[in-house]
This record gives sequence, C-alpha cells and structure tokens, in this order.
Amino acid sequence: MLSTDFVTGSPNWLDLASPDTAATASFYTAVFGWTYQSAGPEAGGYGFFQKDGRTVAALGQLTEEGASPAWTVYFRTPDADATAKAVEQGGGTVRVQPFDVMEAGRMACLTDPGSADFAVWQPGAFQGLEVASEHDALCWAELHVADSAAALAFYGSLFGWRSQEMSMPGMAYTVLSTADGDLQDSSFGGLAGVQEGMRPAWIPYFDAADADAVTARVQQAGGIVLMPAADVPEVGRIAWLADPFGAPFAIITPAPQAA
Repeated sequence: MLSTDFVTGSPNWLDLASPDTAATASFYTAVFGWTYQSAGPEAGGYGFFQKDGRTVAALGQLTEEGASPAWTVYFRTPDADATAKAVEQGGGTVRVQPFDVMEAGRMACLTDPGSADFAVWQPGAFQGLEVASEHDALCWAELHVADSAAALAFYGSLFGWRSQEMSMPGMAYTVLSTADGDLQDSSFGGLAGVQEGMRPAWIPYFDAADADAVTARVQQAGGIVLMPAADVPEVGRIAWLADPFGAPFAIITPAPQAA
C-alpha cells in the first residue's frame, strides 16, 4: 500500500508540468477540491496542491523543450547522483542532471529504457508527499511500457523492486513492491502494456470516493474522459482521464477488500 512511510524506491513526490498553471490549478480544484499554494517568487511559478492543509502534489510551468503536459512520479533514493549514473548504465537517459533544491533535497529527471519519464527525490529537509492512499490523494503508480520484462529488470536493478503477477481481465498485469517488507503491504504500483494511442508513461492513480462523480466533474471542468468508469473485479471502479491540457491520470474507487 502506498504510504508516506517512504523507503528506497517508493513514490515520494508527484508533480505536474503544465503550460497554464492558473487554469490547471482551477481544474484540479474543481475536480478534487484541492487548493493551490505558490512556493514563492524564488520557485519560478512552482507551487503545491493541498487537501485539508496537507500537500498531495505539486504544479509547475512546462519548460522542457518538446515535452507534453504530464504528471511525473518521483521515487525516493538515498543518493540521486548514484541513481542517475545507474540509470545511464542501465540504458536509460538522464534528462536533468541531479541538482539541489535549496535545503529541501536533491533530485534528477530521468527516462527509463522503455521511454517512460520519471524522477527521483533524495530527501533533505523535505521528505515528500504529506498524504497518500486517502480520498483525493495519490494511491497507486502504474507504468505502461512495451517491454514489461525489460522494465522489471531495469527498475529491479535500480531500486530492488519485487513483483508478482496478478490476474486482470484481458491483460497481463504485474504488481510492484519495494525491496523490503511484506510483499503485499509494500506494494505501491503496477506494470502493464502500453494502451493504444498512448506513449510509454507512469500514470498516477488518485483515490476517489465516487469514481463516477469525479469523472463528471472532470467533464464539467473541461477535461477529457479517456476511459469511462468501469468495474474491475476485486480491484475497484477505475476511470482514465486527462486534464484540459492533455495530461493523463487515473482514479479508482477501491473495492472494499482492496481498500
């Protein structure tokens, strides 16, 4: 289960790059009830989405040349420089070399060999997300790439992740867990093939009290329904969505036994 008890290889931060941060903040406020708080003039337009005063994600201006609006999942590392070097050695790409974010921590922006972007966060004064696996907060991170076996080998070498196959209707699915602890309790995400028309990517899932109601709010706020809400046996009710600028994300109302 994804939590804020961060260990090596667990998702510990999440942010969104958008060409219009004001409009994007308004959209997610309408959909999830989040508030947006600027990190200050020195942060270059970066700021935080909060729910009940706790940070659930962040938002910044899209600046990377040729990039599309997208959510980025960050994974905890004890050494961002060593992880960046390992990414290159494993056939991935370092898009942004490790750098310090003042005293908060150290980060790097990376791409795996299957072309899915991600980032790492080495905590300093700031550990990461303040809430996870609650309504309107990150609860799962899902990787979609063409070669699942290669992805497992890459991330297993990088973070020591463990995996287990799961039966899913019409698709092969792998549950991902961090290196230590009970396999199920330490699971935080999944691995599946690339959906038609989609580029390889990490997709964040947000917990929804009512997936249909959230889907309706997405439409009302100008977003896109990529896959309408549907029940997945023993998992929950899931929908794939995108904000008005095309950044994809997913929501899930967990089934009672999966909550």
